[in-house]
Amino acid sequence: MSANALPDELWRKILETGIQKSSFTYKDLCCLSIACRCLYRLSGEDSLWRHLFCTDFQYENNASGSSSPSSSFKSKYRIRFEKDRERKLAVHRRKVLWKESQIAENLRKIREIESNLRDETKKMKETTAELSNLHRVRQAIVALNVWQPEIVRGRQKQIVEQCVVPAESRLQALEMELKLCKQQIAGFERAYREQKQRLETAKEELNSMKYHPLREYKLKRSEDNDRSIRRKKLKTSMN
Repeated sequence: MSANALPDELWRKILETGIQKSSFTYKDLCCLSIACRCLYRLSGEDSLWRHLFCTDFQYENNASGSSSPSSSFKSKYRIRFEKDRERKLAVHRRKVLWKESQIAENLRKIREIESNLRDETKKMKETTAELSNLHRVRQAIVALNVWQPEIVRGRQKQIVEQCVVPAESRLQALEMELKLCKQQIAGFERAYREQKQRLETAKEELNSMKYHPLREYKLKRSEDNDRSIRRKKLKTSMN
C-alpha cells in the first residue's frame, strides 16, 4: 500500500499527532521525507516544524521566531540545530581539554611522588648504614670492658676512636630518623597508589569521551584494508 492511497488530510493528522505526543522527532520527519513525494511534501509543512521548533528550543522561541519572520520554521530549526550542535561540540572539546589537563597534572604529581620516594629511600638506606655502624661502635665500647686478646681489643679500640660523635645520643636520633623515613615512604607509596588510580580513571573517562562508534568502525576498516593490501603485495612478491 503506497502513501498516495491515503488522503493528505489523514497523513497530515498522523504527523501532527505524532509530533504533538512527542512520538516523532526531527529525525523521523527527515526519514519520512525520503520515503515518497507525498511524505516529502507533507513532512516539510511549516506547522509541523513550528511545533518542533517550539518544543525543542522553547527557551529562545520568541527571540528566534521574531528575528526572521519571512523564513520557514524548517530553516529556522536547521539554523538553531546547527548552533546547538556547535555549542555542544565546543562544550565537549572543553571537557576533553580539561580531562587531558587533569591527566597531565596527575602525571606531574606521580613524577613528583616518585622523586620524593627515591630521595626518601636513599635517605633511609644511608640512615640504616650509619645506624649499623653505630651499633658496632656501641658493641665495641662494651667489649673494651671485658677481658679479651690484645689483637681483638686493639681492633675494637680503633672502631671506637673512629667515631667522632657520642654513640648513645646519635643512636637515638638515627632510630627516630629511620622511623620517620619509614612513615614518609609509607605515605608516599599510599599517595602513589591513589594518584595512579586517579590517573587510570581519568584515562578511561577520556577514552569514553573520545569514543565514537562510526569513527572506530572506519578506523578498524581502514586497518583491515591496509593489512589486506600488505598481504596481497607480499603474496605477489613471493610468486
